[in-house]
Amino acid sequence: MEVRIGISQSARDLSFESKLSAAELTKLVSSAIESGQPLLSLQDEKGKTILVPTAQISFVEIGAEKARPVGFIA
Repeated sequence: MEVRIGISQSARDLSFESKLSAAELTKLVSSAIESGQPLLSLQDEKGKTILVPTAQISFVEIGAEKARPVGFIA
């Protein structure tokens, strides 16, 4: 699942691939913001931990779940 996080006061977005589903990612992000946690902790596909200050999150974009096509496309 592709995840893109916008961080305020930064010109660049944080983009990475996650093994979690869209529902799991949505739940993690919303619970971190609603509960007032200082950091949002996520892992990418390679196992790296990504920490984002919740107060600096301007948006979170979660890619659509779809299978990649296999074979040749005419």
